[in-house]
Amino acid sequence: MGVEIRESPVSADAFEEMKEFVHDYLAASVENEEEGGRMRWYPWHSAEYRFNHILNVVDIATKIARKEGANVDVTRVAALFHDIAKLEAEQDLHAEAGARIAREYLRAHGDYPESFIEQVCAAVDAHSYQGPLEDLPLEVQCLIEADILDKVGANGTALMLLRMGYESRTHMDAAEMVDRVIERGEDARERVESDTAESIVHQRLKRTRWFQEWLTMEVADMAVEDDLDDVATGMGDS
Repeated sequence: MGVEIRESPVSADAFEEMKEFVHDYLAASVENEEEGGRMRWYPWHSAEYRFNHILNVVDIATKIARKEGANVDVTRVAALFHDIAKLEAEQDLHAEAGARIAREYLRAHGDYPESFIEQVCAAVDAHSYQGPLEDLPLEVQCLIEADILDKVGANGTALMLLRMGYESRTHMDAAEMVDRVIERGEDARERVESDTAESIVHQRLKRTRWFQEWLTMEVADMAVEDDLDDVATGMGDS
């Protein structure tokens, strides 16, 4: 038997229009907030950061979906809409609000099957689920795994260092901040289910540990402090 060729219901042009809509919606969410919106004092809660995060999640989720046999269109459209309401809704309500926005958009733009729309909206609505992933639809699992993975690795490290500078910390705190990224990666490795996501976690954790090792070697006071700790431990053992 041959492989079934399934035509994508979402054209390249339609997907680009969706991206433009999401970008503009996020920008408008900030403009409409008189006091800057929820947590807008952190630069990575800006519309620009949120849209970049969404594009990262789209990319990762699409890769996972293709390798794991999920419906790629459902996964990537859900990833595109998953945080669209993040800047205007409370944290525990943004997934539900995002699903509502996605449903309104998809019904008003194009002739998408209702079953496709409902799968997309169900994934958006469930993307903040904190329980085990093995019993979820594969498309939801791909989205949640991608959302987790964007905060791990080089990108997660860059965000932590950005936070360090924004909080007026010195570079001496960098190793501690990178530790948090590694801890996040370890947590992600425990939670993800797919082989593809596990492979990505492994690769990103390796990169983060390399960075932390180089950082400790190159920042003299960090190395001295580590040596003094080793000496103190040795004296205590003697």
